[in-house]
Amino acid sequence: MDLRVNLGKDSYNIYIQQGLLDHLLEYLLPLCQGKQIMIISDDQVFSYYGQKIEEQLQSHYRVGHVILPHGEQSKRFDILPEIYHQLLSFHLTRTDAIIALGGGVIGDLAGFVASTFLRGIQLIQIPTSLLAQVDSSVGGKVAVDLPEGKNLVGAFKHPACVFIDPLTLKTLDQRYINDGMGEVIKYGCIFDKDLFQKLISYQSFEDLYQDIDEIIYRCVDLKRIVVEKDLLDFGDRLALNFGHTLGHAIEQYYHYETYSHGEAVSIGMYQLSLISEAKGLTQKGTANQIKKALDLYHLPSASHVPTQELKKAMALDKKNIHQKLNFVLLKEIGDCFIYPSDLSFIDESQEV
Repeated sequence: MDLRVNLGKDSYNIYIQQGLLDHLLEYLLPLCQGKQIMIISDDQVFSYYGQKIEEQLQSHYRVGHVILPHGEQSKRFDILPEIYHQLLSFHLTRTDAIIALGGGVIGDLAGFVASTFLRGIQLIQIPTSLLAQVDSSVGGKVAVDLPEGKNLVGAFKHPACVFIDPLTLKTLDQRYINDGMGEVIKYGCIFDKDLFQKLISYQSFEDLYQDIDEIIYRCVDLKRIVVEKDLLDFGDRLALNFGHTLGHAIEQYYHYETYSHGEAVSIGMYQLSLISEAKGLTQKGTANQIKKALDLYHLPSASHVPTQELKKAMALDKKNIHQKLNFVLLKEIGDCFIYPSDLSFIDESQEV
């Protein structure tokens, strides 16, 4: 299954195919015209796929790798100088390419490196987690974290191509399948009621896996449509932030150690929908439908953090413009809207 993101000179293809990593070279040869490729990955993912990919590429390219510890802590701003140093030591040039091999953390980090090193070099995304496959590898948003918050230093760097091999999901811990389902559920909530109903109809993860290629394709296609309409995240693309304003604040509060991104977004979607229902902005019972989906995929719905603590992080959110926030709310499942407000939208006496 193939898709094309039509962005003029920044257009690129997305390939979704089981076993795709076994045939990567034939796709890369027309794309990567330089003589060198640097793989940026983490210690877990590289141990599964690094040798296979390097052995393929070495017949045509000089190949190097930068391996980082897995987890959000590797997305720190202060880790960048060491990565740049390794690229310089490898003598990577502007005609060469970087492959981001990993989940959302690696995709964001390697993408930011590719956007800034030598003022920008070619980027290939190979997402290996469900969350990265359905969301973060597509759309060109790349970033690193500061102590004050998540993704506060970033850029728009579109890949030359995205290669999605759903077989990589077989090496994930179950928690990170659940994590990715947080973003899948988000797409159903904001855009596609039929997708949402399909997700809550499965009796087991085995049933879900049988349709995983189609589910990935649907989520990526929904994101493609939005990105083509709103490249720089000021209009329709804001809908993709459903649950994220609260979710990012929860991640930061726990120093990225307690909740994964998909888990934090899940809490954000449910809690924000409860607030919105109480204000009469969302159809009653919507939050309960979200919780049903979250429970089915073993995702949390509460973090038990006082909202006054979360507001400190939300005040620094990059979407907070002139002290205003655009909250993404649901009229009902599958129908979202943007609600301009400020931090007072969330009652400080509450816990989230």
